[in-house]
This record gives sequence, C-alpha cells and structure tokens, in this order.
Amino acid sequence: MPTSITYKYYMPTRVIVGKNCIIANSDIFKPLGKKALIVTGAQSAKRNGSEKDVTTALKAVGIDYLVYDKIMSNPTISCAYEGAKLAKDNKVDFIVGIGGGSPMDAGKAIALLAAQDIPEENLFSGQYENKVMPMVLVPTTAGTGSEVTQYSILTNDKAQTKTSIAADLLFPTVAFLDATYTEDLPLVTTINTAIDALSHAIEGMLSVRASTISDSLASESIRLIMDCVPDMLQAIKLEAEGRFRPEKREQLLEASCMAGMVIAQAGTTVVHSMGYSLTYFKDIDHGRTNGLLLGEYLRLVEKTQPNLTRRILKAMDLSDVDSFQELMNGLLGRREEVSSEEISQYSKITMRAKNIANCIVKPTEEDVREMFERSCMNDV
Repeated sequence: MPTSITYKYYMPTRVIVGKNCIIANSDIFKPLGKKALIVTGAQSAKRNGSEKDVTTALKAVGIDYLVYDKIMSNPTISCAYEGAKLAKDNKVDFIVGIGGGSPMDAGKAIALLAAQDIPEENLFSGQYENKVMPMVLVPTTAGTGSEVTQYSILTNDKAQTKTSIAADLLFPTVAFLDATYTEDLPLVTTINTAIDALSHAIEGMLSVRASTISDSLASESIRLIMDCVPDMLQAIKLEAEGRFRPEKREQLLEASCMAGMVIAQAGTTVVHSMGYSLTYFKDIDHGRTNGLLLGEYLRLVEKTQPNLTRRILKAMDLSDVDSFQELMNGLLGRREEVSSEEISQYSKITMRAKNIANCIVKPTEEDVREMFERSCMNDV
C-alpha cells in the first residue's frame, strides 16, 4: 500500500531580483516604519555599492537610519545583543541586513532581540513571543541563502560551536537580490560560497524533512551551480581573480536563494554540524568545510540509500561519489590537517547537534569520526 505524502511548506519572504532592484522598489520600505537600523560589516557593503543603494532608497521615501557596521565573520551572541540595544535605544522600527551570511544572520537576531527581552541562556530555546522587527535583507555573496530562511546562526562559545536560533518569525519580510554586488568578490569567496549553496541543496535532499517542493528547488539550484563550476576551475587554472560573466553571478545568486528556500523547509544535516567545529576551532571558512565533508556523508548514505545518492549525483551530472570528491579537490585544493585528538573532540560535539536528527541516514559517533578522518587527514 503506498504511503500518503504529507508535508508543510511556508516561505513568506517577498523576493525581488534584478539590477538596481533596491532603488527601483524603494516604496517597499515605506510600510516598515520611519527609522531603520542598517546591520552590516565594516567595509564590503560600502565597497560594492549595496549600502549606498539602501541609504539612497531610504532617503527617497523619507526614512531615517543609522548604521551598525561592527559585524564580524561568524557573529557572536554579544554582537547580537549589542546591536539590539542600539536598535532599542534609538527607537528604530525595522532592520536592514546587508552582506554575506554573517550580517544577515546578525540582523535577524537583532530584529528578534530588539522586539522582546530574551535572557542569553534562553536565546536558543526556540520559545519566543510572536514579536519581531520587520527585516529587509540584501545578500552580497551567493552562498548562505539567509535572506529566505528562518535561521540565525551565531557563534556559541559556551557550546564551542555555532548554534542556530530557529523560528518562523525570523523569516525576513523582503529580500533584494542584485548580483552586481557580488561582481568583485575574490575567487576563493566565490568558490566557498557556491559550495555552501550546493551543500544546502544537497543536504536538503538528504533530510528526513525533504519534500517534492524542496527537492525540485534543490535540483534546479544544483543545476545552476554546476553550470558555473567550469568557470571556477578555469579561473583556478589561470590563477585569475578576474570577473565571472554577469550572467554567471546572477545564476549563483539565484541558486543560493533557492538553496536557502530548501533548507528553510528541509534543514541541514550532519555535514553542517561537523563543519561548525572546523570553523569554530580551526577558523576554516564555512562553505569550505561543507565541501571538505559532504562527499564522505554522501558515501555513508550510499550504503543504505543508493537510489537517493544516485539521484543527487545525476542532478550534478556526475557518475559516482569519487567524481564528486575529485571535483571538490579541484575546487578546494589541499585539505587542512586535523589531528586524531581534535577529531575525537569534534565528533563528540557533533553528536550533540540538533542536525543529527534531520539526517536521512543517522551517523554514529564512529561514523562521524571516520568521516572527519577521510575528509581532513590527507594521508587517509
């Protein structure tokens, strides 16, 4: 007897795509309030023109603003509370997050903490009042998809990892996608963020929460990213930072957004849980950690779910997991070394993560240890 299909799909964020889309749609800011807090990093949003476009749009509709530009890579809990205090003290009405995943995630946390008092010990509890400031997010990298998710990932020193605030009220109000802000990204950032998006799409398909809708988005996201891979490999070969063709930048940004929609519904897996340790302890870029680890989880899944693995490989136009690993090696270069003692520590931390329950194939601690060894010890 066939099993009936049951799932829920919820993605309330309005997505606006195109060159100059912020200024062309400045009226969207009007209903959000009279004063905004712009949350961003110190330099990149100024260099790529995104901050100027936002401030121009706000001025055009008579909205006052102030800028909180202290967001570092992998933002901390204290950073979020500091931004929330600034928002409350200055009586802002809504948040505009500009940047990669770090400023966007920080912006979401600030929007929550500025609207309600949450003690730090309860920050990751998932138990919140239905109060949050409206959020407008502007991605300037093509990887995290945070502009369409209900997650805010913060560095959690107490747990020695990165931890997610997850709640539907964290879905942004509006996301503006303008690929021109990504045109001057360094090659390594382009590659790492693209791998992050690819990992989101693939992990969504490896989730117990995967659905027909999320898998359809994932497959198209994978196709768009893989279509850009030859350009990345060619740039590596030529040692050329150079500009990607604008249409490829647009593809990557759309693919990242779609992959964000995937994990908003399906979540991530052990790959992210493992990667958080490599980022927290070894300061390895998040997207890169996903690329280091994803192949070995695919190999584990293949043992009991070969049809699923085959479907994912087909979406990438690859024949087997070894081909995927060769591709990652070409994009990532030599892998970082991690000692057996570090692997033991990271494996224990990984097994405490919520993502484990999301895995279509739930790994044991020994599985996690072996995946770390094969991914992060070059002589294994």
